[in-house]
Amino acid sequence: MAVETALYDLLGVHPEATDDEIKKAYRRKAREHHPNPDDPTAGAKFQEMAAAYEILSSVETREVYDQFGMDGLSKGGAGGPGPDPADIFAELFNGFSFGFDFGGPGGPRGPRRSRGEDSVIPYEVSLEDLYNGKTVKMNMEKEVVCGVCKGSGAKGSAKPKPCVTCEGRGWTTVTTQIGPGRLGTSRAMCTECQGLGEKLREKDRCKKCKGQKTVKEKTRQEIFIERGMPDRHRIVLAGAGDEEPGIPPGDVVFVLKTSRHESFERSGNDLLTTVHITLSEALLGFSRILITHLDGRGVRVTSPAGKIIKSGDSVILRGEGMPHHKNPDQKGNLYVMLEVDMPDEGWLRSVDRVALEQLLPPKKSEMEPKPAIVDEVPFEEADIADFGDGDEEDWEDDDDEHGGEPECQHQ
Repeated sequence: MAVETALYDLLGVHPEATDDEIKKAYRRKAREHHPNPDDPTAGAKFQEMAAAYEILSSVETREVYDQFGMDGLSKGGAGGPGPDPADIFAELFNGFSFGFDFGGPGGPRGPRRSRGEDSVIPYEVSLEDLYNGKTVKMNMEKEVVCGVCKGSGAKGSAKPKPCVTCEGRGWTTVTTQIGPGRLGTSRAMCTECQGLGEKLREKDRCKKCKGQKTVKEKTRQEIFIERGMPDRHRIVLAGAGDEEPGIPPGDVVFVLKTSRHESFERSGNDLLTTVHITLSEALLGFSRILITHLDGRGVRVTSPAGKIIKSGDSVILRGEGMPHHKNPDQKGNLYVMLEVDMPDEGWLRSVDRVALEQLLPPKKSEMEPKPAIVDEVPFEEADIADFGDGDEEDWEDDDDEHGGEPECQHQ
């Protein structure tokens, strides 16, 4: 049995819980306490549970915790030297000690990011853009390091003072209930100084950036949409993201989103379209421009002599699909679905029906053997979308109503 159960209580599991039970409990708790701007304590609770899970999900650290508690983790097992759990948590959570307050000394710990954050921008493109390629120029706005204070945020030689709220530590202590009659403490980043442990006085701030260290600057960016790029392709402008003092800027990433096309559908390097032909073309063949392609070309197709085309038939036009990305001289295929448009009643009234009947295949004969009873019902046009509507409200399921097997009804 574990000498301490605080971590188990935090996740709401028994100390003898299996790895799978611990994982499910963490996922459930994480959804419940995910950081929420409307709940200032949610972030701290979320980090506490994440830290508890990191320890209990590892065989080695869980074994040490079960035998010696948090003190064992801080001393490396049975009294041996080991890392401070606060340092473990700080490493796990981006440089901040969000885990339990172990009572040990700690100084301000800021973010330890090696580069700035990336800016991800969805960009809608047409199928024509992806087929032909396109250069796009756009005006954007980004954060750049203030040229007056060189990113210090201070005016002249002014220096920041220790934060009064966190007393220069960069974090504050938050107390939360982890069980009936049990309280736990955690460290949360100080919102007053953003975890830096120090803050400039109002009068010492740079007049241009107001102490923010960066200012907004308008830039002009250019991206090239290459022929054949797939949907959701990422175009990366390295180092074009927002700047922060002391670290390289992140990237600007454009994620392509293909807009719906009225005529063509894309799958990989293949294209699909539907073309309507007349009854005459279906029976006697055709030779005409079937489609206007994505680059404006007309594509002429001639059907084989003696070929009767039915609605739903398809043809393949090889090499008329999308260009292969990075190898645009090669293309996929274009599939064409053919739909036969029947003539309207006006056309039928204008022709000699007797002569037409002699040209067309004969009508089907009566059913054989003929049923003993034949009812005459009226011909009425319908919408197949109405199929199945019926009077479902009038149906009752005896199983659901009685909660058991259906009963036989004696007549």
